[in-house]
Amino acid sequence: MKFVQRINALFFMVLLLGFSQHALAEPGLWKVEKNGVASYLFGTVHVGDDSMKGLPSKVKKALDNSDKVIVEVDISAISPMEMQRRSLPFMMLKNGKTLQSELSPENYAKLQKYFADKSIDIAMFKNLAPWAVMVTMMQMEFQSVGFSDQYGIDKQVLAYAQEHKISVGELETLERQMEMFEHLAIMNDKMIEETFDQLADVDTYFFGLIKAWKSGDMKTLTQFYNESFDDSQYGQLSEQVMLIDRNNDWVNQLSTRIGKEKLFIAVGALHLPEQHGLLKQLTDKGFTVTRI
Repeated sequence: MKFVQRINALFFMVLLLGFSQHALAEPGLWKVEKNGVASYLFGTVHVGDDSMKGLPSKVKKALDNSDKVIVEVDISAISPMEMQRRSLPFMMLKNGKTLQSELSPENYAKLQKYFADKSIDIAMFKNLAPWAVMVTMMQMEFQSVGFSDQYGIDKQVLAYAQEHKISVGELETLERQMEMFEHLAIMNDKMIEETFDQLADVDTYFFGLIKAWKSGDMKTLTQFYNESFDDSQYGQLSEQVMLIDRNNDWVNQLSTRIGKEKLFIAVGALHLPEQHGLLKQLTDKGFTVTRI
């Protein structure tokens, strides 16, 4: 179960409760200060439904007080055609490998049945890397219950920046995110196995996660983090590749800018907690970090 928890924490991290709590929502927002200059750090979720439409007022105020928005990848600057062109080389298997050759007979059979039950021929995915198939499965499941990236918070932040003519920067490239999955390819079979485990428990995991995000409950988000990145070899590899390495790089970039520029930094919420999270790392570097 834990692998897909990790994936969704970074890319899809979301199903919403079946009713809107937006008016009561107080997602976590932090002010990061040095030399009397304030920036803001906001943990986002990447998929939602229409009950999530509209940014909280405190987030809008922070955006209005910022000169630049910083996101993981500026997807607003990439057309769908360009996104496909740049992603496909990473998603396609090479050197004669196939989806079937990368999985155990048992897991391939489960995958074949999953798509057959949806009247989809698994042959469509013959040359796709298992991680790309896993992402496709999760998108299908989200869409089946009315969730999409259209209402994701990061996308709304980008739309607000565009509307109010706030410039946008990014912490990494799309290619860097694609490479992250390639580093996890040695776990291909485990990835698909845990995808099925996660789909069987999607309500429990995602509803709890999104509730914690909406209320800014860092204790519960930290609990989700620790459940997702356990002490197993698998958990440690995923944490290193998906969070620690990226967080370290981001902090190095941001620490030279915060205190000089007024930034609004929006990244996936599970990049914030624990010892390698942005909150602790920025505090350790001498910045004043305050929840607002």
